[in-house]
Amino acid sequence: MKKVLLLITLLAQLTLAVAQNGDFQKAVARYKSAKTVTATATKITHRAALANDETATGKLLMKQPSEVGITMDGGKEGLLMQGNKFTMTVKGKKHSTDSQKNRQFVTFQAVFESILAGGAKDISQLSDLTMNRQGQQLVLTITPVAATKKEARRMLFTSFTLTIDTKTSELRSLRMNEKAGNYTEYKFTNFSFK
Repeated sequence: MKKVLLLITLLAQLTLAVAQNGDFQKAVARYKSAKTVTATATKITHRAALANDETATGKLLMKQPSEVGITMDGGKEGLLMQGNKFTMTVKGKKHSTDSQKNRQFVTFQAVFESILAGGAKDISQLSDLTMNRQGQQLVLTITPVAATKKEARRMLFTSFTLTIDTKTSELRSLRMNEKAGNYTEYKFTNFSFK
């Protein structure tokens, strides 16, 4: 009886993963034929200890096969993913890492590469990724798992949340959650697919 229940549970999970991957592929299909995607980016920096959030406006640039860049304040602030290399610029100072050294970015990289490939890269088996459909939006949540306590202490982000409009294929937001209720969220509008 336990084996039958386990088999039913596994089949249900597999069916859900296949359905979610199908939703994802439909939601990002427009990226498959676009070599470059641009949008206006609005950055919201929330610090739990402060009464007001900081906001800034900039640009999003996504290029196949694996480049995603968000720039603010003429490049003095920004995020850049080029394959497995990640660069965060804060007040003009660059901080770099890569997904081979910093495991919290492995799934982040895989998800963005799959978006840019129009869903052609299967992400349904990533253990630290969940997908939920909420009306016209597909919400992807990446919750990196640390291998050791030391690695957990060094992780800058506790999770990443991406929201994709299922009708337009537009990446509506990227939220990077930190410890103590702090987060940085980017909201995207005015898309151009070329």
